[in-house]
Amino acid sequence: MTKSTLRATVSALVITALAGPAIAAEVQPIGTGRTDHQLIYEVIEDGLAALGYETEEMLTAAYPAIHLSVGQGDAHYTAVHWKPLHDEYYANSGGDDVFMRAGPTYTNAMQGYFIDKKTADAHGISTLEQMKTAEVAAIFDTDGDGLANLTGCNPGWGCEKVIEHHLDAYELRDHVNNDKGEYFALMADTIERFEAGQPIFYTAWAPNWIMSVLVPDQDVVFLNAPFSSLPGQDSPNTEWEDGRNPGFGANDNYILVNREFAAANPAAFAFLNGLRIPIADLNAMMDRVNAGENSPKEIETVARDWIAAHQADFDALVGKAKAAN
Repeated sequence: MTKSTLRATVSALVITALAGPAIAAEVQPIGTGRTDHQLIYEVIEDGLAALGYETEEMLTAAYPAIHLSVGQGDAHYTAVHWKPLHDEYYANSGGDDVFMRAGPTYTNAMQGYFIDKKTADAHGISTLEQMKTAEVAAIFDTDGDGLANLTGCNPGWGCEKVIEHHLDAYELRDHVNNDKGEYFALMADTIERFEAGQPIFYTAWAPNWIMSVLVPDQDVVFLNAPFSSLPGQDSPNTEWEDGRNPGFGANDNYILVNREFAAANPAAFAFLNGLRIPIADLNAMMDRVNAGENSPKEIETVARDWIAAHQADFDALVGKAKAAN
């Protein structure tokens, strides 16, 4: 090596050191594998690509394992982390020592218990408490045991823990069956029953394509909980300003990032921290996927259509993220 080459090499190393941590060439996401969530990941992937990152193939797991993977650095981020619903997973996986929350991507996400409006109007049903009445529970009995059948959440989801808590807190255990399994498969059956004119009882949240198929206050109504009660919280307040109470707390969605990755990659974190996708936009995007645009290429197109509709804001965010490096 000549002296001039050596000087150039040393100079390059000094410049690199002064510039701070090098950008990681690859980013490892982890998610649930759900197609509705994939829309958010597609938007993120395009933004990170503009910053020079290559996204690895998605890892998938249940929420507890997702949090553990990000905390341990096996994955760099997950795009669906609800606060406060996932606070326990956050704390159990290392908390502030291993995580940084980017966002929120969207805010005030609601969840509740719903029944079809036709049955609600015909029988004057407006509260979850009424499920304790044998006559009301029998309306929603789909397996002949006299108990109302609730289409609930997957085992291991945060909402499943809330529902199980509610069954005890509201003394519904002897009146309601919490049907757990693959939520969207169960909801497909629930929607079929609705379309056949049969009563339905289920839980749902926004953003979610379910909200576009079973439209609140038009097709369905949510039932008021008797009082606020959430697992692990001493004095929760799930009541809305208008006095209604869905029983679930409003949640903000964050992108949960491994703290070491965030520190080493300020541009990536700045992009994730600044990304905003309104719930109404996500509902519309998810509805397109549910209507048939559900191949990997089509999901990518739906996400890129959203980016194109917000191109100026998206480009500004990418530019701001580059400046954070």
